[in-house]
Amino acid sequence: MINCRKLVVGCVLSLAAVTPAVAQVSWTDWTSAGTNTASGTLFGGAVDVTFGGEYFFVQTGCGGNFWTNPATYISATVPTAPPACDLVGLFLGGLKTITFSQAVVNPLIAMTSWNDQELGVTFSGPITILSQGPGFWGTGTFSVLGGNTLIGSGEAHGVIQLVVTYTSFSFTDNTENWHGFTIGAQDVAAGVVPEPATYALLTGGLAVLAAVRRRRRTAA
Repeated sequence: MINCRKLVVGCVLSLAAVTPAVAQVSWTDWTSAGTNTASGTLFGGAVDVTFGGEYFFVQTGCGGNFWTNPATYISATVPTAPPACDLVGLFLGGLKTITFSQAVVNPLIAMTSWNDQELGVTFSGPITILSQGPGFWGTGTFSVLGGNTLIGSGEAHGVIQLVVTYTSFSFTDNTENWHGFTIGAQDVAAGVVPEPATYALLTGGLAVLAAVRRRRRTAA
């Protein structure tokens, strides 16, 4: 006979095992592009992401992988690098805007090949550098000036964080051959969005418990 108490304990322990000490990152799944705009989603479609501004190209799940050397994009805050392919490539400098369908806490920006940014990339709010290092096109360094201006030297790659809750933020970059980015998040203002794996495990555990209860009622 199946011991329901042990089954419940097993499900709880399994959930604890998949709950990370550091919140998992949802990186944007870019899905479409139009004239000076691109769209995608976070948290499996729960949050819409819209980019506005001049761009060179948008990769929507296929194409080259410019997120090589994953260690460059991982830190104590960010446990996973962006997935291969999804990326917005920029070339003409100017104002760019990111908008979320609901407020995102401390959004992340993964950046690849930010060359010729010595004049600074100015953001609409304070930023902090979480990681940097070599990437697809060599290496370089980032630094922060005045709290909200990112200075890039060489072929800079890494992850920065905007340290405020946003429904929209903007930045102004400088023209060069091309540099790419994607957006990540770990939390929304209303609370943490559970990872799909956690949903699946919880749903599966509840289904097993329901089946056990039906079996016991039938046996009775």
